[in-house]
Amino acid sequence: MHKGWVIAVAATAVVSGCGKADGPASDASSAPTAPSSPSVSSPGAARRITVTSPAYGDAGTIPRRYTCDGENVSPPLAVHDVPAQAVSLALLLQDPDAPHGTFTHWLAWDIDPHTTRLTAGEHPAGAAEGRNGFGGTGYGGPCPPRGDRPHRYVLTVYAADRRPGLAPTATPDDLRQALSGHTLAKGTLTGRYGR
Repeated sequence: MHKGWVIAVAATAVVSGCGKADGPASDASSAPTAPSSPSVSSPGAARRITVTSPAYGDAGTIPRRYTCDGENVSPPLAVHDVPAQAVSLALLLQDPDAPHGTFTHWLAWDIDPHTTRLTAGEHPAGAAEGRNGFGGTGYGGPCPPRGDRPHRYVLTVYAADRRPGLAPTATPDDLRQALSGHTLAKGTLTGRYGR
């Protein structure tokens, strides 16, 4: 049975290089969750998952509602083409353009593989959510430094052949390591946001 699945991470999942300037807690003031890199790396997968949002298209602008300047809730998401043999889904939303290196906005795993939709602000039922770059748990929307060019926020959804079984303190690297060799398919949705 398909479950409503709001990937707060998805909408803002597009990696946000948030900065502290004039925002609630911006990414620039926090320690980065991964070393700086031009792109967000992830475990390999042979098949593609389709990840979309009714709020914005791939490479489109993320609406203010899903950022630190708005309601700071995750955007609505839709996920299709998940392999039938998938045991769980995981998601990772990061900003590779953050001033001090890739910044994590959302990290979740053990998501029901039959999940096809998430509504705005919805947390995946039964899923575990790790700590984001702001120091909290769950979704933290884009909040780039004012004056920066729009940052990219990359939301990646993984279909795995097992449940990662990670601790609540898991990092993006921990998630990638747990998924290495167990990723059946993956897909991305990238959004942009500037202030």
